[in-house]
Amino acid sequence: MTVAAAPTAERPAIARRGPAAPRPGPGGRHRQNLPGYLFLSPWLVGFLLITAVPMLLSLYLSFTDYDVLTPLREVHWVGWDNYRRMVTADPSYWHAVRVTLTFALVAVPLKLAVALGVAVLLNRTFRGVGVFRGLFYLPSLLGGSVALAIVWVSMFNRDGAFNSLLALFGIQGAPWVNDPRWALETLMLLAIWQFGAPMVIFLAGLKQVPTELYEASSVDGAGAVRRFWHVTLPMLSPVIFFNLVLETIHGFQGFTSAFVLSNGTGGPVDSTLMYTLNLYINGFVRLDMGYASAMAWVFLVAVGLITVVLFRTGRFWVHYSDAEEH
Repeated sequence: MTVAAAPTAERPAIARRGPAAPRPGPGGRHRQNLPGYLFLSPWLVGFLLITAVPMLLSLYLSFTDYDVLTPLREVHWVGWDNYRRMVTADPSYWHAVRVTLTFALVAVPLKLAVALGVAVLLNRTFRGVGVFRGLFYLPSLLGGSVALAIVWVSMFNRDGAFNSLLALFGIQGAPWVNDPRWALETLMLLAIWQFGAPMVIFLAGLKQVPTELYEASSVDGAGAVRRFWHVTLPMLSPVIFFNLVLETIHGFQGFTSAFVLSNGTGGPVDSTLMYTLNLYINGFVRLDMGYASAMAWVFLVAVGLITVVLFRTGRFWVHYSDAEEH
């Protein structure tokens, strides 16, 4: 007859498990998720009423001749006419595309270059560095405000502060904001001047670059320029890519400064007719909201495609330090 051994220190007793707790049914799970839905409800309601429904409505209106004044139930379906008109019968549309592309292709790289250069200069420890960082970031806090655009226009008028500064050196200024040759460049300069936001992101990225890499490159005899090209830029490439995507989208959305400078007309001689300003003129000045809605959807698709291209090409030059080598 075999007797079971009593539990000892070498063989602890196995605790008995109680009955498993019953899993909540579908109704119980919904009750558990209810507080989460309640907390999310303000965002969900705002998303539906302010974003999703207007977007779907504008998609429908892009296939109609809606003119703002006509009730929605009386609009006429015109199919693809608005899109065909955009491509084949509206010269101002393609002019706005050229102006916007010129602005983005020039202002965005220069803005990022200035932001990176200032970030490298401020990535040091010296007395008052925090004050300088705050001062350089200050213009970005104002964003695309109307007040800032008005001040910028007054500075670059014929009798503005910029021409007064040039006069001190015997240089004859120009009516920069009223000259079609320089009006767009004035907007570019305003965009470049607001480099504070990407500068702060670059500063955060520079803080993450290992100092051992700089020390090793110095031992190998690399100077400051070579360290910048072969250490700083490769290690900073993910941050550069992040800023490039954000600033490219922001560059294509430029509106406030062009509107203020041209009094909402895109002048002088359509030199500042940005895409979004042209969309505003068609929708809210000419009351051709169906056509403006079509312009908006083409703009959305175009910016989305540009973003996809940036992501596709980024894998060839963006390097992540913890990525696996294949």
